[in-house]
Amino acid sequence: MIGTIQNRDGFLNKIAKNLGREPKPHGVALPSYSKKPQYEILKGATQEELVQVFKAQCVNIHVDYFDTNVGELASTLDTVVKQYGGGPLSLWKDERFEQAGLHTLIHEVWPSKQMDVHIWDPTMGEKNIDLCEKANVGITFSDITLAESGTVVLFNDKNKGRSVSLLPRTYIAIIPKSSLVPRMTQAAVQIREKIQKGEVIPSCINFITGPSNSADIEMNLVVGVHGPVKAAYILVDDL
Repeated sequence: MIGTIQNRDGFLNKIAKNLGREPKPHGVALPSYSKKPQYEILKGATQEELVQVFKAQCVNIHVDYFDTNVGELASTLDTVVKQYGGGPLSLWKDERFEQAGLHTLIHEVWPSKQMDVHIWDPTMGEKNIDLCEKANVGITFSDITLAESGTVVLFNDKNKGRSVSLLPRTYIAIIPKSSLVPRMTQAAVQIREKIQKGEVIPSCINFITGPSNSADIEMNLVVGVHGPVKAAYILVDDL
C-alpha cells in the first residue's frame, strides 16, 4: 500500500538484537555533535563571494556560465539559445518565466522564428516526454543553487517534469542570484525547514551538476554520455 512502511518493526528489532540491546521505540533523539564541519565551509561568505566560487566551479564541471540582470534576461536567454542551435525548446510550466519578463520571448519571439516551444502540460501525459526527447534545449529555473559544487536543485512536480532537464541535447538553468547557498548542507536545511512548516515537498528533487558525464572506462572523463551533452547556467542578479 502506498505510504505504508512494510516490516519496519521486524527490521528494527533485528538491528537491536544484533546490537545486543532492547528496541528503543521512544525517546530517541538526534545526537549533538561537538564538531560540525559541514557548516564551516564557506561560512560567512557574502553573496558576491558565493558567486565567484560558483563561477569558478562552472569551469571544473564543463558548464558555460553567463550572468545578467532581470531587465536583460530575455535578450541574454535568446542569445544563449541561439548559441546552442535554437529549437525545438522544452520548458517547465512555471510562473517564474512570466515574473522574469519572458512571456514575449517565449510566446511571440521564438514562435515567430519558427522555433517549436513546448511548455510542460500534465494533461498531455507521456507525450511531454516524447517532446523533451526531441528538444534541442531544455530550460528551467533553479530552486536552490550550491556554490561549492555548481549544482542546481530542481523541485519537480506535475508542472515541472524532470525530463525537461534530463532529455534535451542542451540544458539551460536560469539561476536567481538569491538562490545561491554555500553547499549541500544549506540546501538540506532549507528542505527540512519547508517540511517542518508543513509545506508540500515534491517526491522528486533533482541535484544536477553540469552536463552528463562518466569516467567509468579507465578513468577517462567523457562528457555527454547520457542526458544533456552541454549545459549552461545563466545567473540573474535579482538582489
